[in-house]
Amino acid sequence: MTRKILLSLTALTSVLSLAGQAQAQPQQQLYQGTVGRTLAESKEWWPEPVRAPAGSPNVVWILLDDVGFGASSAFGGGISTPALEQLAQQGLRYTNFHTTAICAPTRAALLTGRNSSSVHESGFSHTFLSAGFPGWDGHIPSEAGTVAEILRDDGYSTFAVGKYGLTPDEDATDAGPFNLWPTGKGFEHFFGFLGSQTDQYKPDLVEDQAHVKPDGRHLSEQITDKAISYIDRQKQAAADKPFFLYYAPGATHAPHQVATEWSDKYKGKFEAGWDVYRQKVFAEQKRQGIIPANAILPDRDPSIAAWSSLSPDEKKLYARFMEVYAGYLTYTDHEIGRLVDHLKAINQYDNTLFIVIVGDNGASKEGTPNGDIDRPLTAKPLSAQENLAYNLNRIGEIGTAASVEGNYPLGWAQAANTPFRLWKSDANSEGGTRNPLIISYPRAIKDNGSVRTQYGHVIDILPTTLELLRLNAPERIGGMRSNPLRAYRWPIRSTTPRPHHGIGCSIITSLDRGLSTRMAGRPPCPIRTA
Repeated sequence: MTRKILLSLTALTSVLSLAGQAQAQPQQQLYQGTVGRTLAESKEWWPEPVRAPAGSPNVVWILLDDVGFGASSAFGGGISTPALEQLAQQGLRYTNFHTTAICAPTRAALLTGRNSSSVHESGFSHTFLSAGFPGWDGHIPSEAGTVAEILRDDGYSTFAVGKYGLTPDEDATDAGPFNLWPTGKGFEHFFGFLGSQTDQYKPDLVEDQAHVKPDGRHLSEQITDKAISYIDRQKQAAADKPFFLYYAPGATHAPHQVATEWSDKYKGKFEAGWDVYRQKVFAEQKRQGIIPANAILPDRDPSIAAWSSLSPDEKKLYARFMEVYAGYLTYTDHEIGRLVDHLKAINQYDNTLFIVIVGDNGASKEGTPNGDIDRPLTAKPLSAQENLAYNLNRIGEIGTAASVEGNYPLGWAQAANTPFRLWKSDANSEGGTRNPLIISYPRAIKDNGSVRTQYGHVIDILPTTLELLRLNAPERIGGMRSNPLRAYRWPIRSTTPRPHHGIGCSIITSLDRGLSTRMAGRPPCPIRTA
């Protein structure tokens, strides 16, 4: 009798606990069993596990680093990126898409679907680049739920590999705390680095919640292998469960490091210089419909010398810097291709939504007018002649493991930003904020290879993803009320300004003409216009 009473009390305590939790977290299922006076009079009940709707697509977000608008061949650039071209040909190319002009704010806005200042990432999460003011402390608040938290709670497996860049420096040790690590923001597995920049052969490498020793291979190869292993392990355990993969290589942020087999593909390809490169890319962008036929190429920036005015030594040195950069981007594209090919091999490609942002900002101006090999930005400045002599003496190290700060000269940064002015960190310029966007969903997008020109912003990616998956943004995440995330309904070409709430808007309307009838017919969503 005593045992039966204890069992009854235990059951009653459990149901009261569940009821209390359900009141605090409305999304939790209410207890539906029966608790009687005895075990015999009681009926057990277990909540149904959360599962994504049957047939839900996998989602792969790819975010590259410091790639200018005029670099990738997928958007008329002079650097071969066949994997990106394939995704663009299968999907849609967006030519009026914007980032925040600098890496951490872009990444925070992307992952949360909210303006970076509203999630405390106006600057960085680094101690020396954050500030103790609202919007600047670099600590993303819990109420700003990430895409990984949303999809995890909707039945997705969630993985991230590569650069994270949003963990405060003081938290980035094996002692934690870990709430601002990727695993604290909804990613069930993470493999990569927490900071903004790392050596590609000796990275500051983390897996899940601990630092690990790199194996000596290029980091891009390691993260691709890890992404594939995460996917394979998940599919072996739960074949029908969809996954979300955030693939964010360190490329092409400094240091530009890549095997010579890739950089040597471009031997002699840039000897004509950055002025000719700009003109050729500009013409190709017009030919592909990437830019208007009546567009005008901006003048070369006054701070950049005409290529024809350079000495033979300068031309030799600067061309090598660009050969390495081009090889680095092509190699990165190769690793993306490995991932895509693997999804095809395991029959997951057709049901995978790919969203590819070719750069978290424009091309980098951090390489100085003369380029950089191993001198940190904080080093004592050298004169132009001293810097030239220094780099010429080390020209063979460009792109190697010794090139720990490798970055190309400013002239190539402007060329990689064709057709725009200025560079990374210039938020007042399209050269800082305009990046190519590719959306590919083989099962649904039918208007393959088309170009879309309406305005879009990085905060729009999360709500677009949710709408394509037919999911709603939750009111609560982890028991905490989430800041609202919603799309405002305005005519697509309206001149009425969109309310500025720092909240992303779905760009699904632009997809409608290219989607199968299964996905089309949704009401329009506002797109900001100039």
